[in-house]
Amino acid sequence: MARVRLNVAERREELLRAAVQQIEARGVAAVRIADVASALGVSNALVLYHFSTKEKLVAAAFTYAAEEDLAQLRKLLGRRTTALRRLRSAVRWYAPTGQAKGWRLWIEGWAAALREPALRDVTRDLDRRWKAALAEVVAEGVVAGEFECPDPAATALRLTALLDGLAVQLTSYAGAVSRARAQEWVDEALARELGLAREALTA
Repeated sequence: MARVRLNVAERREELLRAAVQQIEARGVAAVRIADVASALGVSNALVLYHFSTKEKLVAAAFTYAAEEDLAQLRKLLGRRTTALRRLRSAVRWYAPTGQAKGWRLWIEGWAAALREPALRDVTRDLDRRWKAALAEVVAEGVVAGEFECPDPAATALRLTALLDGLAVQLTSYAGAVSRARAQEWVDEALARELGLAREALTA
C-alpha cells in the first residue's frame, strides 16, 4: 500500500512521535536514526533530511513531548473553577500515578542532559515553565482567599521535586513504593503547602 504523502510539518510531527516512542523503548543512548526510520517504514535519509543528526532529532523529540505536556497543563490550569481544584488536577495529572507523558522518557532525558547541552536546555526550560505555571495558580488562590501560601515559587519547587523523586522510585525501582501510597503523599504535600487539611482537597 502506498504511503500517504505528508507535508513538511506533518512529516516532522510523524518523525518526532516515532522518535519519542523509540526513546521510551530503547533509551537515548541506544536509539538510532535507523530505529525511527524502520518504525515508520521510511529511509534513514528521510529522517536525516529533517534532522541532520541523531542529537538534533533527540532534542527535537524531547521538545515535542514537553510541549504536549505543557499544553495539557495549560488546559488544566485554564479551567473556569477554583485555584485549588485546578492545582489538584494538575498535580494529580503530573504525578507518576497520573496521565502525564511516560516518566521513563523524562528520566532518560534527565540522564542524557548531563552530557548533552541541547537536552539540558530542553529539560531546564520544561522544569522552569512547570514551576512558573504552578506558582501562578498558587498565587491566584492566595489572592482569592482560598488558602495561604507565603512563597508560591518555593511551593512549586517543593511539589515538583517531590513528584519527580516519586517518579524515579516508581519507574526505576519496582515495589519501592505503591502507587496508592505515592498518591497519598502527593495529596498530603499539596494540602500542607497550602495550609489546608487533606480532606479539603476533595471537598
